[in-house]
Amino acid sequence: MQVNETLNEGLKRGYNITVTADELEAKVNEKLAEAQPEVEMKGFRKGKVPMALLKKQFGQRIMGEAMQESIDGAMNEHFEKTGDRPAMQPEVKMTNEDWKEGDDVEVSMSYEKLPEIPEVDLSKIELEKMVVKADDAAVEEALASLAETAQDFKAREEGAKAEDGDQVVIDFKGSVDGEEFEGGAAEDYPLVLGSNSFIPGFEEQLVGVKAGEEKSVVVNFPEEYQAAHLAGKEATFACTVKEVKEPVAAEVNDEMAKKFGAEDLDALKGQIAERLEAEYAGASRAVMKRNLLDALDKEVSFDLPPSLVDAEAKQIAHQLWHEENPDVEGHDHPEIEPTDEHKTLAERRVRLGLLLAELGQKADVQVTDAEMTQAIMNQARQYPGQERQFFEFVQQNQQMQQQMRAPIFEDKVVDHVVEQAKVTEKEISKEELQKAVEELEDE
Repeated sequence: MQVNETLNEGLKRGYNITVTADELEAKVNEKLAEAQPEVEMKGFRKGKVPMALLKKQFGQRIMGEAMQESIDGAMNEHFEKTGDRPAMQPEVKMTNEDWKEGDDVEVSMSYEKLPEIPEVDLSKIELEKMVVKADDAAVEEALASLAETAQDFKAREEGAKAEDGDQVVIDFKGSVDGEEFEGGAAEDYPLVLGSNSFIPGFEEQLVGVKAGEEKSVVVNFPEEYQAAHLAGKEATFACTVKEVKEPVAAEVNDEMAKKFGAEDLDALKGQIAERLEAEYAGASRAVMKRNLLDALDKEVSFDLPPSLVDAEAKQIAHQLWHEENPDVEGHDHPEIEPTDEHKTLAERRVRLGLLLAELGQKADVQVTDAEMTQAIMNQARQYPGQERQFFEFVQQNQQMQQQMRAPIFEDKVVDHVVEQAKVTEKEISKEELQKAVEELEDE
């Protein structure tokens, strides 16, 4: 077997691989000898079929397998010997297309190798960690927001008209073609207008009613209504409005706290403070991560595989185009050419991606099965009722697993780098942190 270099330019490499006819024949004979003990053929006992007959019967098919194994073996041997790591799948093609049995096999192989990543002294990297405490004002603001979600209702002034968002307490009886139907009546029913909890068109007709008023509401049941005997039919509801109530925020006290699972108001305030500080910490980490990536980007410089940069630039251009054209859901659109700005961003992403991968490998950073399972479960919650199907889909899809593993790996590498860097804490206000996050999003 011969391997001759044909291209050595930057990160680009090219080779001609020749597998001799003798090597192929030896490989075929070896595979036939391995299979012979198990082969059964009419007229011969198991394992006693002559090699010449085996070669005539199976030689052609085994020749293909031998060629592929020989080429794969030559490639693996080459990568082990040179230490090259291809950036993408090598391009391999047979060059003597008129090959016939008895000829040598000639193959060309080309690829871009991953660059050598320079050493980085992580202890020289200086970072600032923003720390925000949940002050009383922030806790009170969050409490007020919770009180709105736990709203109560109080009676409006006598004669006041119901508005969207109000609660009307009603008695109603429904009928179709003059006959009342089962399940179509209730007394003292508290209905919030605009909640869309009744048949479409019902709540809108009660906007403007007053306490003590009687109102006839006419609606059509949807065609796909669950009760088949009512589906698509017109119904009339005789309604008596007993009360009209406006929404009011719940009173901030121990009773409200218990609605949110806390023992009392002080306990709820403590939970809110913890949640706020966790949110602040997450935002602070995002800012520090960007600053870390900026520092690493300035710290290192090395050649980048053009194929990786081109693929990343196309991905960036494609993603940004879809963000600007949200109405186009599929990929049936003209080809999108990356701009110089896209290519510059792609170079940064590829450089940092290769650097973080190298740092993670040297530090033996691993994504555990438990971390992957948690990530899959978190994403599965986006598909209510289909969690199991989503979980099974990911388990069977290697590409999807890699997409989910990559951000976990990156975050763990970032944590590793932060541990080695010089980090100073700086206590700031919530507003200052928010401004830093906004600046991050604008970049």
